[in-house]
Amino acid sequence: MPRVVVEDNERMSLRVAASAKSKLLRAAMLSNTDLTNFVTQSALREAEAVIAEAEAIKVSEQDYLRIMDLLENPPKPNAQLRAAIAALPDTL
Repeated sequence: MPRVVVEDNERMSLRVAASAKSKLLRAAMLSNTDLTNFVTQSALREAEAVIAEAEAIKVSEQDYLRIMDLLENPPKPNAQLRAAIAALPDTL
C-alpha cells in the first residue's frame, strides 16, 4: 500500500481551475460554511468511503457461512500445517 508523507503543518495547497473554485465557493455558501470547511468535510467523507471500501472484504452468503463454519469447527491439522508450525521461529 502506498504511503503518503504527512507534513507537520496544517496547510494544504491545491490548484484548481477557476470554474471548479467558483462551483466549490457556491456550494460552500449554499451550505452556510466557508470554503475550507466545505472542501475538508467533502474530502473527508470521500476518504472514509475509499478507506472503508479498501478495508472491507465482501463475500457471498454461501462463502460467509462456510467461513463461519470453519471458524467454529476448524479441521484437524494436517502434515503441511504441522510442518509450517514447526518452521515458525520460537519468538512467536
